[in-house]
Amino acid sequence: MLYFDHCASTPPYDEVVQTMMEVMRSEYANPSSLHLAGTAADKLIERSRAVIASQLQTKAGSWIFTGGGTESNNLAIKGAARQYAGRGRHLITTQIEHASVYEAFAQLEQEGFRVTYLPVSESGHVTPEQVEKALTDETILVSIMHVNNEIGSVQPIGQIGSLLKRLPKVIFHVDAVQSIGKLPLQIEEWGIDLLSGSAHKLRGPKGVGYLYMRDGLSLHPLFTGGTQEFGYRAGTQNVPGIVASAKALRMSMESMEERQRRMLGLKRQLIGIIAEIPELKVNGGEPSAAHILHFSYPGMKPEVVIHMLEQHGIMASTKSACSSKDNKPSRVLLAIGASLEQASGGIRISFGDEHQERDIAELGAALRRIVGQLKPLERRLT
Repeated sequence: MLYFDHCASTPPYDEVVQTMMEVMRSEYANPSSLHLAGTAADKLIERSRAVIASQLQTKAGSWIFTGGGTESNNLAIKGAARQYAGRGRHLITTQIEHASVYEAFAQLEQEGFRVTYLPVSESGHVTPEQVEKALTDETILVSIMHVNNEIGSVQPIGQIGSLLKRLPKVIFHVDAVQSIGKLPLQIEEWGIDLLSGSAHKLRGPKGVGYLYMRDGLSLHPLFTGGTQEFGYRAGTQNVPGIVASAKALRMSMESMEERQRRMLGLKRQLIGIIAEIPELKVNGGEPSAAHILHFSYPGMKPEVVIHMLEQHGIMASTKSACSSKDNKPSRVLLAIGASLEQASGGIRISFGDEHQERDIAELGAALRRIVGQLKPLERRLT
């Protein structure tokens, strides 16, 4: 099987699985308990917090463990907006955010906040100038993802952060779920106040997320009922998952540069193959992440292509895994100006550590065969 859906989830490192099993066996006490076993479990959490902070060059106490990237995004956005609503009720984001961000803002609109959704270029990017123009005296939060989860566009986070540094009232949140361990991040230098991540996107376990919060900030918690995670995330911590997630992050960071170079070569190879298949069209543009390539087969339902790829032993996806089961055109593709047919026929390929040039060649051969089989049926399958 060739698994090309690493944006949705990744196969965990063997060492991560082993670590998680060992901690589950030996450190099963509640980390909030006062006895020695509870204290030992709590120390593992703090050690994991320190590992993540060290790898991402921030202070250890700045990281909050959550149940995943979606929770981290919701805690950052709703927590900041509700906490600082007294300063203003205007928020800024983009039209191409992940559903966990986009829908969080939609919910805040129902609570009386005003949201500006910035449009993007055909390549899938916003500019610092757009952000600056959208700012008002009432703006309290700007949330912009680092790497888009569908088309891979990389936003100018450093430039936007430099702009917002001059405005201490405005909080800057970055969804870095698709970039941690895959692209360089300079959280403090870029002026990021809140940053979300997810362990299973970088070969860690599912069910663990993390949220960076700059010193001096406070958040209105989503959950109540305990003082865990500095009072921002009540509930017993997932000790085995947290320890395993810190290990996965460290391993991903150590191999990041080499992986970037190799995946860029694979992406270029696949772009070359798609360029030779006139029915297919690559979506988005540069700068983009090396591990994501999105293309469309306009006029063809993407699930047809996905299931035909499965018959060749190839696993791919259409868009975000959170939204892949609905039949609506991609909101991201519509935002970059794609036609309705193009936005309804997208396929996402996302690479992992295991992929080699021969795997891309096999994927390309399968795509050629599939398009050849489907072309006579295009109208009947739309």
